[in-house]
Amino acid sequence: MAHSFTSGEHLPNNREGGMPATPEGLPRQRAGTTPQGHGRYPDYDVLAHARHWDQETRDLLEARAREVPPVRFFDAREERCLRAFCDIAMAQDREPRVPVLELVDAKLHAGKLDGFQYATMPDDRDTWRIVARGLDEAARAAGAEDFAAADDDTRRTIVGRFADGDLSGGAWDEVGSVATAWSVVMRGVLSEFYSHPWAFNEIGFGGPRYPRGYARLGEGVVGAEPDEAVEAFGLDPVEDVRTRGLE
Repeated sequence: MAHSFTSGEHLPNNREGGMPATPEGLPRQRAGTTPQGHGRYPDYDVLAHARHWDQETRDLLEARAREVPPVRFFDAREERCLRAFCDIAMAQDREPRVPVLELVDAKLHAGKLDGFQYATMPDDRDTWRIVARGLDEAARAAGAEDFAAADDDTRRTIVGRFADGDLSGGAWDEVGSVATAWSVVMRGVLSEFYSHPWAFNEIGFGGPRYPRGYARLGEGVVGAEPDEAVEAFGLDPVEDVRTRGLE
């Protein structure tokens, strides 16, 4: 399959409504699993290379792909709200989904925080709870029962306002900065999403390189690793940049 992305029509800012393209525009995944079952590397499965990883790493990543941890940190109301938030933030609107909410919950339940806290912000665990209340309050102000019950357009609008730091009053006044609260929760969302093997498959990431390491460091086909993911599109982004004089 050959496809060119030079026009940028797939980028959210170039699409009506600013929304990303649906996953159906990509091939259906044939090997392994990707979020929503489509991807640019349809014949790639990072777990097929697990035998090359050290035992501890292999056990951890295979378990992450196989098991979904129980929700123990968030209460039922928070879970309902934040599950919807994670889906909107990561544009996961169908199965299979990376279980972002459960992975964030497991980290907070274990107290495995990031080793720093913004001076003007509450504890990250408190920030997550405040955000859940704030999202529900914003949804009620828009006429919905709560954030999870709101329609997609309302939820996207609220999340967009959250990202812009444009929410205030109620729970939002309990965080030092709404914009920083967005940074706190999205740091958690993104780190957990991209720690999952399904996300590795989606972006063609080769996974851990220990103890095997890298054999080739050049660019193009000659410099590709033997097990490197093969993209299902004909456009070489390196050559495309050169052709358009964008180096």
